[in-house]
Amino acid sequence: MQEKKKNPVLQLTLAAMFLAMGLVLPFFTGQIPQIGKMLLPMHIPVLLCGLICGWQYGLCIGFVLPFLRNALFGMPVLFPTGIAMAFELATYGLTVGLAYAHSRWKCVIALYRSMLLAMLSGRIVWGFMQILLLGVGGNAFTWQMFLAGAFFNAVPGILLQLVLIPAVMVALNRTGLVQFTQHKVSLERKGK
Repeated sequence: MQEKKKNPVLQLTLAAMFLAMGLVLPFFTGQIPQIGKMLLPMHIPVLLCGLICGWQYGLCIGFVLPFLRNALFGMPVLFPTGIAMAFELATYGLTVGLAYAHSRWKCVIALYRSMLLAMLSGRIVWGFMQILLLGVGGNAFTWQMFLAGAFFNAVPGILLQLVLIPAVMVALNRTGLVQFTQHKVSLERKGK
């Protein structure tokens, strides 16, 4: 089964929309930084961009977003947070886009697999960058700091992403912007 060719103008437009969403969403949690760190509002548009537009766009939007937000609004602080976040978000966009694009079927199960792989790899990259950046500054980055920052404090954001992103993708499937293919492929096999 041939995959439908993507319209580059539509992809670029959607990527710009996801970039704008990444700039705006943190304002909803910006008054209370602890809530922003828990809900991870910049992660949602990057993951959606990687899924819908492809890994190239997800990678670029993820990497640029923290730097652009810092230039426009002064947040996140670039060193070490913004730099580590840029690599983390770029990894999310890259990994979720590649994993989903190479899934045998485009379905909710493949979506969850891709998201979980992206979340895990993004957090590992974030931890690695924190070790490098804080090491340069003469500070230590401990295992406890990694677990707290990457997982324990982020549980509400992870849960929000695991509920919201598949819901958005299912809604977009109904509009035709995103197409799940498991059902169609299964029907074709039964017909043979």
